[in-house]
This record gives sequence, structure tokens and C-alpha cells, in this order.
Amino acid sequence: MVYIVNFSTLLIMKKATKKEIEQIHKLFIEKYSDAVTELNYSDAYELVIAVALSAQCTDKRVNLITPELFKKYPNPQELALASLDDVKELVKSCSFFNNKAKNIVEMAKRVVEVYDGEIPMDEKELMTLAGVGQKTANVVMIEYTGANLMAVDTHVFRVSHRLGLSDDKTASKTEATLVKKFKNNLQALHQGMVLFGRYICKAQNPKCDECFLTQFCKTKETFKV
Repeated sequence: MVYIVNFSTLLIMKKATKKEIEQIHKLFIEKYSDAVTELNYSDAYELVIAVALSAQCTDKRVNLITPELFKKYPNPQELALASLDDVKELVKSCSFFNNKAKNIVEMAKRVVEVYDGEIPMDEKELMTLAGVGQKTANVVMIEYTGANLMAVDTHVFRVSHRLGLSDDKTASKTEATLVKKFKNNLQALHQGMVLFGRYICKAQNPKCDECFLTQFCKTKETFKV
């Protein structure tokens, strides 16, 4: 999952009406009710690492990196004892690999020392782990527990603005706006908006002929984040 680093100046746009928000909510849930992350993982430990690595990096790239990493370090106990240089070598094709390697090793150490080797399934406790901010914690909770939370990556950010759901300039403010407007089924909305933004409502050359939300689009020609 690619997270936002820098935002373009947002243009003034028409906002979605309350009725449009209800219709958008309904259509997303109908189409993406069974959507899940495209990151490959087999347990909570692998999921936390995969999501952490996906910040500003594609899921496809992460899925190429993690098999060898998980094979060599299959649990927090072994990763906690890993050589940092070795972990860096394993994740070097990932963006910001030096910092990410350090974080996942530190994450594993805390999981072993504080949580007896088990990934905590609580948003606030997840955020005490190295490299796990609010977005990463929310994504983990959404995917692993089906929690009614929203997380905003670059795809969700773009889709939210193109549909007139938000004109906020940061991911955190956009998240708060979406939570306020949609309230429920946030996990399905998050997964759906990610996939919709990744494959249909793309930053460049959006596939408008395949879009099921064309009637609600406000900024397809101008918002290209």
C-alpha cells in the first residue's frame, strides 16, 4: 500500500450531497463487501510487517520481498535476534529500506518483550510498535479483525477527493471526514476504495468507461494525486 508523502495543492471542488454520500456508500458496499488486502500474509506477525513495508511502496513489490524474509524469520522471536544488516539486505528493494528494516526488528523486540511474542490486536497498542503509525495500525485491524475503522492511503485520498467526499489536505483529516460521513462498514469502504483507486480511478488515465461511480465524480480531469 502506497502512503502519501506530499500533497498537491487541492482545487476547490463541489462536495457530494448527503444523498450522494448514501448512494456512494451503498454502491461501494455492494461491489466490494468481500474485498481484502492484496498483501500476502499468513498471520498477524506477517501482516504487520507487510503493511509496514508497504508504506510508499507497492503491494506487488512487498509481495516479492516478504517470502524470503518470512522464511528466514518466521516469528517475532527470531526477527528480534536478527542481524540488522541481514534484514536490510532482504528488504533492500523496498523504498526507505534502511529505516523499515530497523523498525521491523525493533517491532519484533517489543512484541517479544512486552506482548509475549503475540501481536497486540488493539489500535493503541499496535501504535507503540516501531514503524506502526495510525494508518498502519488501522489497516492491520481492518484486515485481521474486520474492525470498523478507516485508513487513508494515496488511493483512498484520491478517490475521496474525486467523489467530493473530502477536500482535506492531509490523510488524517480525510480519515476523520470519511469516518464522520460514513460511520459504518468502514472496513469494506476502505478495502473497496483502495482497489477502486488502484485499478479504476487511477491517478493518471482513470478508466472512466469501467467506473460505476461516474455520476458522482467531481474532479476526474483535475485531481491527479
